[in-house]
Amino acid sequence: MAILTGLLIGGAGILPAGGTVPALAGTVGQRPSTPQILQPVLLAGEGIRGWRDGAAGQARFADPYGIAADSAGNLYVADAGDTNRIRRLGADGQVSTLAGGREGFADGKGTAAAFHTPSGLALDATGNLYVADTGNHAIRKISPAGLVTTLAGTGQSGFRDGPARQAQFNGPMAIAVDKQGRVYVADTYNDRIRRIDLDGMVTTLAGGNHPGFADGPGTSARFDTPCGLAVDAQGNVWIADTRNRAIRKLASDGRVSTLAQADKEDEQAPLRRPLAITAGTDGHLYVGEMSHGRLLRFSPQGDLSILIGATAERINRPAGIALGPQGKLYFSDAQSYRVYQASPNPPALSIVRLGPAPTNPLPATQQRWPLAPQNSWHEVVGTLGEVRGKDKGDSRDHLHNGLDIRADVGEKVLAIAGGKVSDPLANWGYDKQGEGMVIDTLGYIHMKVGRDAKGKNLDPARFQPVQDDAGKPRIRIRRGTRFQAGEALGSVNSMAHVHLTLGADNDLRNPLQLGFKGYADKVPPRIEQIALLTPQGKPVGQLNQGTLHLPAKSGALQLVVEASDQVDGNQPQRRLGLYALGYQLLRADGSALPGFELPRMSIEFSHLPADPDAVKFIYAEQSGITVHGSATTRFRYNAHHTLRNGRTEAGSLVLDQLPAGEYLLRIVVKDFAGNEGVRLQRVRLG
Repeated sequence: MAILTGLLIGGAGILPAGGTVPALAGTVGQRPSTPQILQPVLLAGEGIRGWRDGAAGQARFADPYGIAADSAGNLYVADAGDTNRIRRLGADGQVSTLAGGREGFADGKGTAAAFHTPSGLALDATGNLYVADTGNHAIRKISPAGLVTTLAGTGQSGFRDGPARQAQFNGPMAIAVDKQGRVYVADTYNDRIRRIDLDGMVTTLAGGNHPGFADGPGTSARFDTPCGLAVDAQGNVWIADTRNRAIRKLASDGRVSTLAQADKEDEQAPLRRPLAITAGTDGHLYVGEMSHGRLLRFSPQGDLSILIGATAERINRPAGIALGPQGKLYFSDAQSYRVYQASPNPPALSIVRLGPAPTNPLPATQQRWPLAPQNSWHEVVGTLGEVRGKDKGDSRDHLHNGLDIRADVGEKVLAIAGGKVSDPLANWGYDKQGEGMVIDTLGYIHMKVGRDAKGKNLDPARFQPVQDDAGKPRIRIRRGTRFQAGEALGSVNSMAHVHLTLGADNDLRNPLQLGFKGYADKVPPRIEQIALLTPQGKPVGQLNQGTLHLPAKSGALQLVVEASDQVDGNQPQRRLGLYALGYQLLRADGSALPGFELPRMSIEFSHLPADPDAVKFIYAEQSGITVHGSATTRFRYNAHHTLRNGRTEAGSLVLDQLPAGEYLLRIVVKDFAGNEGVRLQRVRLG
């Protein structure tokens, strides 16, 4: 197959469904608005992390990762996290445990067996289920009778071909079986594709000693953290080469080629982090993409369509994809603790909002801070939802996605809760200012991950040093690695603060919900300016002695509110963003107009919107912070739009239906602690 390197280059992002990609295509000129083709229908999972068998809607999963479907309509789910079970979702709608139930390495029948962070699953023609047992560095087999045996691997990480029980793997995460019953393994942290033959011998088909990117025959090819694997009807092996942002093909002649690859500079490229992959009998490939929470489809000609995730509704972590009878497409959302079917025309009532349940508990942080001392005050210098720009570019480039806590360069960053690494790419940005890592749903950013102030590795067993094929060093943290509260995760880099994030990949929450010991906020937010503008951003009306005089028919207006906040202990010049703001229309005597008995709180930063364009929706022009080139830090909110629970909705302020006369526009701003700032603007219509 031709190498389609031009599919996702520069700002192009994706091709329209049905667009043709010629071999070695150049930059695509625009990012199309591909409609979402399928809808998510919930099959199982309450959306609350944990373990519970029973009726599908009430079942609980801890980390539902790989999935497999049999011909009878049953689904199998590798449930990792603290559960370490292989679950079965029967055609009768009941969820049960097939095997496992504790973290360990033991063969046996049913719950007598033990797994450590099971990831990928695959079924053979006789009903045997194969498990990529990531934390045990092994490949396990479950017979139709429920007997668990170890097919290959010693339980220790390493790299060794040969007899299956002597072979070694390093965090294998994906598995596939061909028509002959041969088992293929994505040996993720060895950056290789391996095969277990019918005679029990393990061989390496492709990949080499270091992560990298190269096409070519067998072991001359290079991969970087391959996490997904599928075998098609012709015997080709398809690989989701996750850190390379690519879909690769290993042909039956042993040669590796590239179907598609995203430009690493294009953060919005749909293929930025391909995680899961499956192959249809019709030649289509189905891909779960992690960064943007999408299901993608490649046609046999290489055309790309977005099946789910074209809108702001995103999957948090599409870790498993499976095709069942009649071509039904299933996927797991590991960070929503749910399993879905992707359906073309489901009944409206069966379509659900993606993401975990609102009642899903927060991590048990015991109000710790990520710095010492963990049980007393540190200065908060940035909050969720603040406008952020680029160092040399647009001052409204993105929304701040967490909480900033001031620190001295070189200070140790400490875990605020115990947890298990679930992300296969749990750290990023080696030696860059944005370097960070994530443990379950808690992210720690702006630090030297796994290294002290002098660069010494804190724990090479967990923060594994690695060099890529070009000799560049970096750190790897394997899926399944555990950390305890209070353990050092790294040291603060030149950014001089810790950036803390909370929540699933595409459902980030406000970290202030965690509570921090000694944190106090008695300072109410302040309103600096109120402006009414035309849709084109031009001022409306004339201000005369504090009253804004508007025409009787002003049409749809923009309501822009400039405001900021502080918390106790901030330096006097510090400006923080708001938690919430809204408005209320009153008569001249202060009584509320109908529908405005309470303020309409139009913007609330409880969750961060997944849409990357939301920053310009929420913030008006001239917003920005000094760190990114603005003369002053200004938060100018588009209060006429709505942001609630991470979802945005366009709006406007229309006064045309009111009789001529004098009114009061009451602006209300709030911080997370509930302090309230209020300002009245007198308005005369007509």
